[in-house]
Amino acid sequence: MAKGYWMARVDVADAERYKDYVAANAAAFAKYGARFLVRGGRFENPEGGARQRNVIIEFPSYQAALDCWNSPEYRRAWTIRQPVSSADVVIVEGYDGPQPGA
Repeated sequence: MAKGYWMARVDVADAERYKDYVAANAAAFAKYGARFLVRGGRFENPEGGARQRNVIIEFPSYQAALDCWNSPEYRRAWTIRQPVSSADVVIVEGYDGPQPGA
């Protein structure tokens, strides 16, 4: 089964209040088996638009990624994030097919 991923680009307007969101989202992420692959960090933006932060979160399955987004636990965290940040979030199914050179 292919894994699921959240890919998010975020601009944070209030870093102190954003910390409340980070604390609140932990319950949902633990419940649905989330694992951060990218959480901020340095980046280059050679093409297209950018935001301040980039985040990639891996889930055990695409369904788990969707379920986490729609969960009451995450909805509570989301309401904390909304007034203090702007984000683009995509939930995508991973790829298990052939790779180049394989």
